[in-house]
Amino acid sequence: MSKRISTFVIFIFIGLSALSQQDIQFSHNMYNTMGINPGYAGMRGAICATAFARQQWVGFRDDEDARVHPQTYSLNIDAPINILRGGVSLGLLQDELGYENNIGLKLGYAYHVPLGLGDLGIGFHAGFLDKSIGFDKFEPIDQNDPALSGGSDESAMFIDAAMGAFYKLDDWWAGFSLTQMFQTSREIGGGNAEYELQRHAYLSGGYNFKIPDHPTFVVSPSLLIKTDINALQADLNTLVTYNDRVWGGLSYRYQDAVVIFLGLSLDQISVGYSYDITTSPIGRHGRSYGSHELMVQYCFDLELDRILRPHRTTRHL
Repeated sequence: MSKRISTFVIFIFIGLSALSQQDIQFSHNMYNTMGINPGYAGMRGAICATAFARQQWVGFRDDEDARVHPQTYSLNIDAPINILRGGVSLGLLQDELGYENNIGLKLGYAYHVPLGLGDLGIGFHAGFLDKSIGFDKFEPIDQNDPALSGGSDESAMFIDAAMGAFYKLDDWWAGFSLTQMFQTSREIGGGNAEYELQRHAYLSGGYNFKIPDHPTFVVSPSLLIKTDINALQADLNTLVTYNDRVWGGLSYRYQDAVVIFLGLSLDQISVGYSYDITTSPIGRHGRSYGSHELMVQYCFDLELDRILRPHRTTRHL
C-alpha cells in the first residue's frame, strides 16, 4: 500500500473516530471505574492510584515503518475526604491515534451517602482535552484537498464535564455515568476540520462470590455497556482470584475482541496484563497482532487499623 493511500486510510479512520465512540477503551474495565464514573471517587476508603499503558491493534505501520496504531497512557488518583463527606479525583491522559494526539486532565468530586445496605456515590468531574493533528505528516491523494491543507501541527482545546453515580455493597456493585456531557466542538486546521466530542453513557455492574467448597477462589463476573447513541459496545468479563493474590480470566467485547487476563496482588499493589485477540475485520489478514495492556494499581489505606491488616486488592474494589 502506498504512503498516499495508507495515510489517507489513517485519516479516514481518525475522522470516523470523531463521529463514533471517542472515550478511551481499556480491557481492564473492572479496574477503570474511576476513569469512567466520577461517582466512584473515594468509595474504597483509601488513596488509590491506577495506571494503564495500552498498545492497541499492534502491527499498524506506515510505509516508513512508523507506528500508527493507537497508544494510550492513563493515570487516575482518588481519595476520600471526610470533611467533604465524599471523595476527590484527578485524572491524566495521553492518547495517540495515528497522527492525532490527545492530552487530557480532569478534576472531580463525589458525595457519599449511606443507602440501604450499601453506599452511594454521586459525583462529577470537569477537565480539558488538548487535541492536535499533524497535518504535515499526510500526503493527500488530492493536493487541493482543503481538509489536509493545514500543512502543520494544528491543535484545539476542548473543555467538558461528566457526572455519575456508583452504588456498592460488600459483594456487588453497579454504576451509571455520562461523559463529555456538553459535546464541545472546535475547529482544527484553519477551519478545515471540525471535531465534536460525543456524549457517552456507561452502565456497569458486577458481583464477587466465593466457590462454596473452595472459599480461597473468588469468581467475579462483571458487565460494562457503553454507547454514544451512534454505536453500542458491551464487555462481558469474568475474573477468578485465588487466595486474594493471583487472578486471571476472560472477557468478550462484542464484535471486537476476546481478552485474556493475568494478574498478581501483593498487599496494596496489583499488577495486571491483558492481551486482546482481535475478532473484528481490523484484525484479519495480518493487519493487527492484537492489543497489549498493562495495569498497575496502588492503594494506601488511611486508617491505621486497616493498614495493619492484609489489604484486599481483589478485582475492582
